Amino acid sequence: MDRHEIIKGIVTKNDTKLVLLVMDGLGDLPAGGKTPLMAASTPNLDAIAKESELGQTIPVLYGITPGSGPGHLSLFGYDPLKYQIGRGILEALGIGVEVGEKDVVARGNFATIKDGIVIDRRAGRPATEESAKVVKILSENIKEIDGVKITFYPGKEHRFVVKFTADGLDDAITDADPQKEGKEMEWAKPLRDSAKKMADVVNKLIKTIGEVLKDQPKMNWALLRGFSKYPSLPSFPEVYGVKAAAIATYPMYKGIAKLVGMEVLDAGTTVDDEFATIEKYWNDFDFFYLHIKKTDSYGEDGNFENKVKVIEEVDRNLPRLLKLNPDVLVVTGDHSTPCLMKSHSWHPVPYMIRSKYVRKGLSEKFDEFECARGVLGTFYAVDSMTLMLAHAGRLEKYGA
Repeated sequence: MDRHEIIKGIVTKNDTKLVLLVMDGLGDLPAGGKTPLMAASTPNLDAIAKESELGQTIPVLYGITPGSGPGHLSLFGYDPLKYQIGRGILEALGIGVEVGEKDVVARGNFATIKDGIVIDRRAGRPATEESAKVVKILSENIKEIDGVKITFYPGKEHRFVVKFTADGLDDAITDADPQKEGKEMEWAKPLRDSAKKMADVVNKLIKTIGEVLKDQPKMNWALLRGFSKYPSLPSFPEVYGVKAAAIATYPMYKGIAKLVGMEVLDAGTTVDDEFATIEKYWNDFDFFYLHIKKTDSYGEDGNFENKVKVIEEVDRNLPRLLKLNPDVLVVTGDHSTPCLMKSHSWHPVPYMIRSKYVRKGLSEKFDEFECARGVLGTFYAVDSMTLMLAHAGRLEKYGA
């Protein structure tokens, strides 16, 4: 029997409140003896740790570096090996793009290329307003490639969405992205014969974008990845028996929450705004997913000091959440993004759960090494949701 069917069969409803606080890319590696989480001043996180059970999660499999999509699906209780979802659909839904049966969508990065080498995959992280102007240029100059309608949508900072519309499009193609700076362009390749047209159109589109943007100082190229049609997933509220809300500032995370059936709340743009949003809607939902993005962004930039600052900003806001007195609180990440590596990694992710049923008093503070010694041990992130439900008294006994 499918795990979701088992869970639906034993879920029971009550009036408990559950919060999943995800600091994106939270896990890290020591620099000068400390990780950003260890270096940060976190009196509130450390106080919670003394009242919690700690452990560390594996987002997909040991040694596998996850994207943000698989990392979040796992935290939401969806096996990322079974539910493989392209980043494009998450980004598209997050900015309100309508995706129909004839559509394939992809997430785009404006990039800087020189002499055939991608030297900056994010084009210097331009302001959202500036990248939107470049998206408008593309929209005015590129309407169709080989009978496939092309539509561009601005995203946040260097990101945008492109939608391909035609009969018979197949999303089974590889990313058109080398994934690392200093490498030659990696072109899309079909993963089956029926996707050859899609790969050809994508590669022609990227070359056309390069022609249109050749005079742009930084945003002179585009990388496309996460090609996807609209998938079908079990409903999060139906499986877990909760009325669920998502609070996030970046489109992709809004998209994945919307895809599984959460209601996406208008959360502003700052960490303060996000905590204000959970305060505003506290009485309207059972389950809150609260996403913090910049821990990941600064990890990818290799910016240790700013990653520390974001963690400290979250810590300063935690008393606002604690005042609401959630019955179950989880603080974790979707994956690790070590500043040393400037990328996602396979390292286990710090995890902390607080409820009135925890075996508390075994941990002194919240960091990677304390979590590695924690009572929960190392476990798969896909089990986090059932753990939260159990601590909320929302799961009946399984079997006789």
